[in-house]
Amino acid sequence: MGDLLDLVFQAHGGMDRWRQATTIHAKAVVGGVALPSRQQGDVFANTDLTLDVQRQRGVFANFTNRGRRGIYTPGRVAIEERDGTVLHERHDPRDAFGGLGPTSAWDQLHALYFGGYALWNYLTAPYLLTFPGVQTEEVEPWREAGEQWRRLRATFPPDIATHSTEQTFYYDDSGLLRRHDYRVEIQGKAPALAAHYTDAHRTVSGLVFPTHRYVVPVADDNTPLAGPIIISIDLAEINIE
Repeated sequence: MGDLLDLVFQAHGGMDRWRQATTIHAKAVVGGVALPSRQQGDVFANTDLTLDVQRQRGVFANFTNRGRRGIYTPGRVAIEERDGTVLHERHDPRDAFGGLGPTSAWDQLHALYFGGYALWNYLTAPYLLTFPGVQTEEVEPWREAGEQWRRLRATFPPDIATHSTEQTFYYDDSGLLRRHDYRVEIQGKAPALAAHYTDAHRTVSGLVFPTHRYVVPVADDNTPLAGPIIISIDLAEINIE
């Protein structure tokens, strides 16, 4: 790993601890305009999720109805009853966004894929930056909020479901994540750049997580706009196994 990534792992619990972790369980409150604009406003409003750390998989309890669950993997999403009966499923779910525009309505499986990969990416960072095929390089620093943040540019391989192939992570002097830039490619042609801010970091079982997140649009000069809040995420509870 490079010097910056070494610092980042020291700040977020260390590589050894991440390798030992198997699951992240969290309760989250999700807001913002993104999902309501797709007619899926309540699907993740209060979500109870369990994410595998070592592979892309997530389970969302009480998804769309009490007793049901949403199952996310990059190649399949499904809504099941408690006994495992499959109510709805979709294979190759990313392909289902083809032809949809920036204002098109989503169904529940669209939302499950989006929320599944997004939350998995957010909660497994920075560990996902060490997955096979991910390339990282430190780029020029960025000054914001009276601080200078070091920046890491990451390029993701096609087998990792994520927002965009190229993303930029911003870290403060201690190595904590403060901002994360990406384009949500499933939104359609020429998606706008978004800035995802993180704070209220908390240590849980030796790993460090931001517990408050919000996403805003970015101006042409790379400065954040005041709004609208595209997505907000507040973690009310986190447990690690």
